[in-house]
Amino acid sequence: MSEHKKLRAAVVGLGYAGTEHMRGYVADPDVELVAIAGHEPDRLQELSEEFGGAETYTSQEELIENADIDVLSLATPTALHAPAAIAALNRGIHVLTEKPMAETLEAATRMSEAARANDRVLQVTFNQRHQPATQAALKAVADGELGSIYLAKARWSRPWGIPGLDSWFARKSMAGGGPLMDLGIHMLDLGLLLMGEPAPVRVTAATYAAFGPRGLGGPVNSRKTAGPQGTYDVEDLGTAFVRMGNGATLLLESSWAQHIPHDEGRVELYGDEGSVVLELASGTGRPPHAALTRVCAADDITQTELPLGPGGGHKVAVAEFLAAVRAGAPDYGTVGLRRTAVIQALFDSAEAGHEVEVASPEL
Repeated sequence: MSEHKKLRAAVVGLGYAGTEHMRGYVADPDVELVAIAGHEPDRLQELSEEFGGAETYTSQEELIENADIDVLSLATPTALHAPAAIAALNRGIHVLTEKPMAETLEAATRMSEAARANDRVLQVTFNQRHQPATQAALKAVADGELGSIYLAKARWSRPWGIPGLDSWFARKSMAGGGPLMDLGIHMLDLGLLLMGEPAPVRVTAATYAAFGPRGLGGPVNSRKTAGPQGTYDVEDLGTAFVRMGNGATLLLESSWAQHIPHDEGRVELYGDEGSVVLELASGTGRPPHAALTRVCAADDITQTELPLGPGGGHKVAVAEFLAAVRAGAPDYGTVGLRRTAVIQALFDSAEAGHEVEVASPEL
């Protein structure tokens, strides 16, 4: 870390997540946001002015090479995470990257190896962890309301919401996958977190592309051509059955496009003493809301409406990252690496048509 009274931060990426990271840094009085990078000149200048005149760069390579920084956030297309993170870590910069960690387990492993080799913090943002409803569910689990959890169901599905039929989201080489990478990894993270982090050992999965290749499934009333030159080589729905080492199981489903009336985002946890249903919904067909339902007996049911956290939880993730940097605690992207290993196994299973083992990527 360079010798500054304040931590010097930079953000690559000018979209929603990148902007939330910027807000997270400027909210900390002991952090100075000194540099941002992106490809849209007008937006770059606008954000620089909004956030105190941060230096602007048109590429992540230029920023990493020239900016004097201690911490870096990456909110870019997935395949750009590994090269930028590794370059930054090798320069002694701590890195926070948006999920998913990388487009492949191999790329994620190289990121983690670079963090360990340089003894720098590497974290992956799983912002849905920080929603009030998620925290309430975690408390119910910690208080023993569910007993021993043996089954979880996690789903995030959209009726008509492929994020970019004509963008990098539609290309496996850039995104690594479709909704399993974009939405499913959130629900996988929540499911495993709420189950107490059991070790996934085997998975069976299937993927489908019923909308995207036909140029369908974008925003409501949109009929765009799929991808550059018609490229659409990711799934628009994925489903999986994950077996844990302790015998518990997780059912996972994620879609960008499906014939359902509205967005559905929920995690169900079933234990031998009770159950919890966590709902996180925003987007097509229903107003934003969150709710937590507890069932401890047929006549013991409670439901609590809770707010969706401001900024989607990104600013809390930034605060946790900064705390880890200041504490000097070793964190080499372990959680992100574990989640990537499961997602990789899902795609491997879907391609092979049978159950596969989940890699153990611990370094």
